Amino acid sequence: MAPLIVVDALPTFISPDAHKDLVASTPASFNDIPPVLRHKEENVSIKLDPALPEFTADDCVNGSLYVIENCLVFMSSTGKGLQVEYPSITLHAISRAENVPSIYCQLDEGSPDTAETNEDEETSEMRELIIVPMAAESLEPIFEALSFCASLHPDPMDENDMDDDDDAFIDADENSPFETFNGTDGEELSEVGRVALAHLESIMYNPFETKEQQEDVEQYQGEDESSREDAPRGEK
Repeated sequence: MAPLIVVDALPTFISPDAHKDLVASTPASFNDIPPVLRHKEENVSIKLDPALPEFTADDCVNGSLYVIENCLVFMSSTGKGLQVEYPSITLHAISRAENVPSIYCQLDEGSPDTAETNEDEETSEMRELIIVPMAAESLEPIFEALSFCASLHPDPMDENDMDDDDDAFIDADENSPFETFNGTDGEELSEVGRVALAHLESIMYNPFETKEQQEDVEQYQGEDESSREDAPRGEK
């Protein structure tokens, strides 16, 4: 589905209460449960930059905003609607400008899957969506619902970047002044290292040690302590 489309009807959705009732009834398939409407705001105007030819300025003046779990929808009083897919919203923030408090959204309408381009080429088509509710106090509820729904649709590219970051974190640079001991290539610990390792092993808790083994260790330690006490001075 295109990231931004003009519609003439609202998509199917249910209220949070209806969703709770459906889940409690154990439906045959949870995939058949309609998405939840997280927030509805009436008396809202929007602005698109650049504008859509099929969605005129009159369509943007007054309508209702529906923050649904699977998409963001603005339904104009003219009967036209604008449906936005959450993965295309690359940025959203509250703007508290004195003249027009609003919610600013940046939309990425690029289609890298359908066009082969060079990596150096600018392939994304950016569009700005500004949501202006009549009441400034409505900004927070809209923003919170929008943030929640957007979190349900993470960008797979971001996950790949995180994996790359993890690899970069654990891989040591060949010019790094720090060395990593991995126990290979016949390397051995120094005398100080062996002493430190022995001390560490002596104080580490072994979760797989049985009760009988623990008793044997305690008995051995007790016998060893007694032998040291009974030994002549200078032989401890």
